[in-house]
Amino acid sequence: MKKVFFVIIFTILVSSPSCFANEYQKLQNLKNVEILRRPKTSTVNNRKLTKGRINSAREASMQTVNVDDFGAKADGRTDDSQAFKKAWSKACSSSQQSRILIPNKTYYINPINFTGPCKSAIKLEIRGTIEAFPDTSLYEKSQRRWIFFEKVRNFEVYGGGTINGNGQVWWKISCKVKKTKPCNDKGAPTALTFYNCTNLRVTNLRIKNPQQMHMNFQSCENVEASKLTLTAPEKSPNTDGIHVTKTRNINITNSVIKTGDDCISIVDGSRKVHATGIVCGPGHGISIGSLGKNGAMDHVSNVFVNGATISGTTNGVRIKTWQGGSGYAKNIVFENVLMHNVTNPIIIDQNYCDQDKPCQHQKSAVQVKNVVYKNIRGTSASEVAMKFDCSRTVPCKGIVLQNVHLTGKAGGNAKAKCRNLKFDHRVSSISPRCPLMK
Repeated sequence: MKKVFFVIIFTILVSSPSCFANEYQKLQNLKNVEILRRPKTSTVNNRKLTKGRINSAREASMQTVNVDDFGAKADGRTDDSQAFKKAWSKACSSSQQSRILIPNKTYYINPINFTGPCKSAIKLEIRGTIEAFPDTSLYEKSQRRWIFFEKVRNFEVYGGGTINGNGQVWWKISCKVKKTKPCNDKGAPTALTFYNCTNLRVTNLRIKNPQQMHMNFQSCENVEASKLTLTAPEKSPNTDGIHVTKTRNINITNSVIKTGDDCISIVDGSRKVHATGIVCGPGHGISIGSLGKNGAMDHVSNVFVNGATISGTTNGVRIKTWQGGSGYAKNIVFENVLMHNVTNPIIIDQNYCDQDKPCQHQKSAVQVKNVVYKNIRGTSASEVAMKFDCSRTVPCKGIVLQNVHLTGKAGGNAKAKCRNLKFDHRVSSISPRCPLMK
């Protein structure tokens, strides 16, 4: 079976763009090809556990580590960071599997790192609320992060609780709001970061009002993120919902994301990214990129978005790259997407320029190829519902459009703008249509 799997994947990667859609359709019918379908079982603690079943023997042997037992006050004034660190140290140093419990109270903590590797698997059950102190001076040494997990394996975070970044104090001093302030690398912290973690499951959590991004998965492998509710005001700057960078084999499912930036952003080094059952809006939609900034060589591949409702966003499904970069964004599928009043429902922008000064024209570009748009319908808030603004020197190629129907808000006709791209021969049942389409 492994040999068959790798033969199939190899066929996708080396086949011509005109074959990509056909191969994708064949692969959909193969139940054992995990790259195109989210597994029916969850990988936790290096085991595949059938959902809904509990290993009673392990639960009985698991120790509970309560943060209250290490001095957490949860009084709305005290910094409980040290109690959290002591609880983590106890669990991480134990050869016995542990469940760290955060009870149904409100705890305030400063920037905090939880570092592995640990001696055994850990579960973190958040029943209550974790809040950040609304004081920007506390983050001068935190390197743009608040709650940070590093080098942890076989780790599960769950519990139905809330993480509140109290980001209002950060938003009002952002360069995106305060135009006189220069934008630089020193910005607001991400609320929840997982760095270099393996076999990770994050489920049934709420994150609201982050200082900047809600969640960041960086350099992780084998991740399940599900049943998440991420919320911030529409005008809150840079509050991406789920940010994926240098991460492979991640499933994002059944989550509601309402924010001021991308609901999901997928950037360099990420592959095998699956997103299913996503409710997005307000925000900037589901984005790949930006890629290639400052001449960078960036790579993103094997991204599958299947089943999303996108409402009131500035973009729907987007790929954005800067001029002057290199690398690729390839083997991407956007399927079964419903748009409601979205300004740019479908967009590829190889001339992305998120700065005040106009970007200089450059010949090199990140290659965008083998992109499938299938079963996408809804309404556009702008006249142009479909925009492909591709590079003149490195044009988009292998673009597949099947059963795409987008109209204006009142049901009127929308337009498509297309330049410098090559469609796959499988272009059918499309509205609006590019002039390039036969």
